[in-house]
Amino acid sequence: MYSNLKKKVMKNKLVLASIVILIILVIISILAFASPYDPNAIDVANKLKSPSLKHPFGTDDMGRDYFTRALYGGRVSLMVGFSSMIISTILGTLIGTISGYFGGWIDTFIMRTIDVLMSIPSFFIILTLNVYLKPGVGTIIVIIALFSWMGVARIIRGETLSVKEREYVVCAVSQGIRSRKIIFNHIIPNVMPSVIVAATINVANSILMESSLSFLGLGIQAPNASWGSMLQNAQGYILDMPYLAVFPGLLILMTVLSFNVIGDFMRDVTHPRKVR
Repeated sequence: MYSNLKKKVMKNKLVLASIVILIILVIISILAFASPYDPNAIDVANKLKSPSLKHPFGTDDMGRDYFTRALYGGRVSLMVGFSSMIISTILGTLIGTISGYFGGWIDTFIMRTIDVLMSIPSFFIILTLNVYLKPGVGTIIVIIALFSWMGVARIIRGETLSVKEREYVVCAVSQGIRSRKIIFNHIIPNVMPSVIVAATINVANSILMESSLSFLGLGIQAPNASWGSMLQNAQGYILDMPYLAVFPGLLILMTVLSFNVIGDFMRDVTHPRKVR
């Protein structure tokens, strides 16, 4: 299976490029501490310098090295994306599996609850909660995760309805095996391809959500940086110093696009379309 997947990845240049881009972004974000500049150190004498060999991304209005801030901002954005994805995927997988496996009033109650939650504009609720809660990375991760699991739950619930009718599950039920063991030993492992697809898309959505919150000033607080907050600070200089918006904007675009490309690829691999 893995060798077949590797061959398909190597043949798909767009997916391969997306994986390489994400690996590079993750590595340079982790190694951000190796930069000779302090991301929060103010140097007014060097403010708004254009990109150069000394400052590859130039400097911002406080004279801070923009490349270093982009690295640390990437660390925050990626951490929020991955952490929110892990929480929302686990929550959505468990709830979706329980809903699909047990059915009946449990399924009805869970699905109607999800319908209600999905009908509410989650972004505005996140904005409201973020105003009243203590700002910080942990708060953003929890808030985004709590409003991102519903789509995963719906997907996994549909997969569970199919898997639970298969012979090995019916046989396990007839032998009196506990539902918990059936769910964790048979259902979840067989819906894992769908979980992976949902997870990759969730990462992209979480990064976009964090960037939107930070852009509105409700995410990562100064002096710390994220790609969204860097875009917010660039608004006042968009005509004179466009690079202040271009660099973080490109990083967000490449990251989100790469995750979406990988998600589409995984969906096509795990659920190939039938050509008639």
